[in-house]
Amino acid sequence: MADLKEFAEQLVNLTVKEVNDLAGILKEEYGIEPAAAAVAVAAGGGGDAGEAVEEQSEFDVILKAAGGSKLAVVKLVKELTGLGLKDAKDIVDSAPKAVKEGVAKDEAEGIKKSLEEAGAEVELK
Repeated sequence: MADLKEFAEQLVNLTVKEVNDLAGILKEEYGIEPAAAAVAVAAGGGGDAGEAVEEQSEFDVILKAAGGSKLAVVKLVKELTGLGLKDAKDIVDSAPKAVKEGVAKDEAEGIKKSLEEAGAEVELK
């Protein structure tokens, strides 16, 4: 049980880049789509199937395109994520890409607004 707690703690403390790397490994090496796995776990996680669906409380901020002002978007992604300049540039260059995952609705909308003001095309999931 202690090993599972340690593992859960490691997962919770992953950075956005590490989560993206993990998703890539799961997909490439094991054929697991992380979003599909999360749905499968949630569906099999107990409870009645007839329970009311809860309103979404966590959102992913997805950068769809950098737009015309790529440098401003890279700087903003760097600031928002706490990543280094190279990692922020990699996120912007590989759009569509998650900038922040699992954030509250207010924070997600604020990030989206900031990125759109910088010229980026953004989506919340």
